[in-house]
Amino acid sequence: MKLTGNTILITGGSSGYGLALAKRLALHNKVLICGRDLHKLEEAKRAVPQIDFLQCDISQSAEISRLVSWVNTDHPELNVLVNNAAVVHQENFLTDDETLDKAELEFAVNLLAPIRLSKLLLPVLSGNSSPAIINITTGLVYIPRVKYTYYNASKAALHSFSQVIRSQLSASLVKIIEILLPVVDTPWHQGNPPKIAISADTAVALSLKGLEKGKLEIRVGKVKLLYLLARMAPAFAFRKLNALE
Repeated sequence: MKLTGNTILITGGSSGYGLALAKRLALHNKVLICGRDLHKLEEAKRAVPQIDFLQCDISQSAEISRLVSWVNTDHPELNVLVNNAAVVHQENFLTDDETLDKAELEFAVNLLAPIRLSKLLLPVLSGNSSPAIINITTGLVYIPRVKYTYYNASKAALHSFSQVIRSQLSASLVKIIEILLPVVDTPWHQGNPPKIAISADTAVALSLKGLEKGKLEIRVGKVKLLYLLARMAPAFAFRKLNALE
């Protein structure tokens, strides 16, 4: 994939991995971001003045339609969609009275939003040169972490969806790319990231290296090891992963 001269939309681009990706890509591309928090979006704009943004909540289908309309009207040259936004909760399925609400939110943001955006933006993407849809998932698609009741499942579903539409669109020019991240030090961890977490900048650098090589499934950092362990010794991998601090 070429990494210059694109117009790229990054969902959840106002913090964490999404913002680090926006900063790097904005050096040689036009970058658009969206997110729910206007304050964070404005901070991102101050940090990267050349980006453009739209405040929206992609857990809502009407808000996705508004985002798509904004792209079609103001940025019809869009050729790359990065489905990065995600929500995660740590809770116990048996004891959390709000677990069903959390499930609905996580699946709405982590799975249904990428599906909707991919479908609704496909016409504008495919009408421009070098079109691509990049889905950001996680090594947890191979082995789930038990404290994330729904996050693992929503990302595993996005992994499966990516494989399916890659096959269905194989005759088109649209590339379907998946970046599978390890633990990344982002605001998710509220200042207390796991010891094995890598920085957002490192995650972005490794992601871009995979994109430059033209890979369609990019396993970043220790995701490569998790993938192999999941294939060779899944029960051992499950125990080891869930024993990590």
